Amino acid sequence: MAESDRHERTESATPKRREEARKRGEVPRSRDLSAAAVMVTAAAALFFMGAPIGRQLADVMRGGLAIGRDEVLDPSFLLQALATAARQSMTAIAPVLGCTLLAAIAAPLALGGWTFSTSALALRFERLNPIAGLGRMFAPTGLIELSKAIAKFLTVALVGYVVLRHQTSALLSLGREPLGQGILHACALCASALLALVAALILIAAVDVPYQIWRYNRDLRMTLDEVRREAREQDGSPEVKGRIRTLQRERARNRMMRDVPTADVVVVNPTHYAVALRYDDQKMRAPVVLAKGVDLVAARIREIAAAHSVPVLEAPPLARALYRSVEIGAEIPASLYVAVAQALTYIFQLRSAQRDHTPPPEPPVIDVGEG
Repeated sequence: MAESDRHERTESATPKRREEARKRGEVPRSRDLSAAAVMVTAAAALFFMGAPIGRQLADVMRGGLAIGRDEVLDPSFLLQALATAARQSMTAIAPVLGCTLLAAIAAPLALGGWTFSTSALALRFERLNPIAGLGRMFAPTGLIELSKAIAKFLTVALVGYVVLRHQTSALLSLGREPLGQGILHACALCASALLALVAALILIAAVDVPYQIWRYNRDLRMTLDEVRREAREQDGSPEVKGRIRTLQRERARNRMMRDVPTADVVVVNPTHYAVALRYDDQKMRAPVVLAKGVDLVAARIREIAAAHSVPVLEAPPLARALYRSVEIGAEIPASLYVAVAQALTYIFQLRSAQRDHTPPPEPPVIDVGEG
């Protein structure tokens, strides 16, 4: 691979990189989606709640125009009337404001999810550098954003032009209509214009959302070297993992050697294999392998057994079978019960003979079926 290809960001971002970006507050966002969501919600709220809101606001206006002469000259009454009118107006439009607020919050969450990062609020002096600002303005990303802004402006302007051209005659005829009918007609024209504007914003958002997701994923792409380095950091280098395995084996071997003095018997073959067994009929269902090893480890087990007066029994087939089929700390399998029982019986008879100062028994010939 060429050196230039190695540093190309051709790999998708790993979960770890995405999580780090989220912690920094970097998530896909679309301002056009938020604008479209707010406009759609406002239009829907006005469609379903416009009539009662209009009646409440009309009542506020009638109340404001019905103030008498004496009341107008009373400053305290005017202040109270203004506060009442403001409260009634806010109560009337509160459902629309609440719906648009929820839409403004839900739209970003739908795209990038909830995130809070203090690093995004940190003061960065490089943002105050005018030269860096000019560089960002004329960078490819800045030119793309400028092109998007121009395209959005042209789209909205085209929709507005089409709407005005289509409704020109209706707008000019409003002045010749009766007051009540003219107000209703004007509201209908505003509703159709709002509908057209909402459609334009939805179209813009439908284009901007996939672009923002693509851009976010592109900015997070990694080079092959970064992916490998992250994998090494998570999994550890082969040297470190090898060293860890070596230390783990050493600790396991040390624990194993510490258990050898508590064994009842060490079965050997006679130089290559050594397996230490222990059995307590009050606590164990079957004998347990305390330690096992081959060659140098087997020799060390025999040395410790000799130093602590643990009996050593030469039974090559049994030693090989125990070493191959039983892990350290595990009970022997049922297939070896008879063979191990013969070995332990001999050891117990040997200890009894040593206590009673009688001739030791003959070592048993143990066969586990190996050829």
